[in-house]
Amino acid sequence: MQNTLNGKVALVAGGTRGAGRGIAVELGAAGATVYVTGRTTKDSRSESGRPETIEETAALVDEAGGKGIAVQVDHLQHDQVRALIERIDHDHGRLDLLVNDIWGGEALAQWDTPLWKHDLDGGLRLLRLAIDTHIITSHYALPLLIKRPGGLVVEMTDGTKHYNDRNYRVSFFYDHAKSAVLRLGFAQARELREYGCAAVTLTPGWLRSELMLELFGVKEENWQDATAHEPHFVISESPRYVGRAVAALAADPDVMRWTGESLSSGGLAREYGFTDLDGSQPDCWRYLVEVQDPGKPADATGYR
Repeated sequence: MQNTLNGKVALVAGGTRGAGRGIAVELGAAGATVYVTGRTTKDSRSESGRPETIEETAALVDEAGGKGIAVQVDHLQHDQVRALIERIDHDHGRLDLLVNDIWGGEALAQWDTPLWKHDLDGGLRLLRLAIDTHIITSHYALPLLIKRPGGLVVEMTDGTKHYNDRNYRVSFFYDHAKSAVLRLGFAQARELREYGCAAVTLTPGWLRSELMLELFGVKEENWQDATAHEPHFVISESPRYVGRAVAALAADPDVMRWTGESLSSGGLAREYGFTDLDGSQPDCWRYLVEVQDPGKPADATGYR
């Protein structure tokens, strides 16, 4: 996919780490100019406390062959988001791709805790970070995106519609947040269609984010060692895998065929032929349904 996005301008909102970083880097590898936003910079950290910064992501975009531009933005603050879009408009007069990957609610979800026992302020804050941020960003970004046919919005979530409609995601607030984003993608698709622009919802599989690798005490280079503690981690994928999914969508001249759909990195890998960094094509959501959830022994044969 090298140079398939030359001349394109992308905004990865929430590109500090994890899937957002992987997406930004792969867009850069395809030649795009990528605005990377988030709250954590080399000078200040967000409430999540994580050390990764937007400047680091922008530098990785540059190294990959694109142009990375780091802009500190709290996507709950209307003025900051408005100023960001005004800057993109001033600098380029276009926005070809919006990736809404804003999150930051990891520490706020209380797993296996019913609604009435869950910290209410924390749960409501999680919803604001997961849903309101996406709505605010799209509100200000879409007028620029629809100036040209072919624009694309990618709403990032956790879980396909098929999976989330049938499974409780272990926390009332987390379940609501990730399922609501599915509807954000669907609704925007309806409103963008008349402008020749598309919107989709996309989920990675079991993501080897910085946080997840840290949790298992491994690095990307030796991630397989974590399967000794969690055998089903065998189906995990790097953040670059979902990044390649976004780059493939953004380069597809017939991307309108996907508008309104709930997509996964594994499903799109089969469609477009890209692989993860190790050359495999993990299909996490099929694996969960057919192997992990039924309680079968971990075995990724036929799933990557």
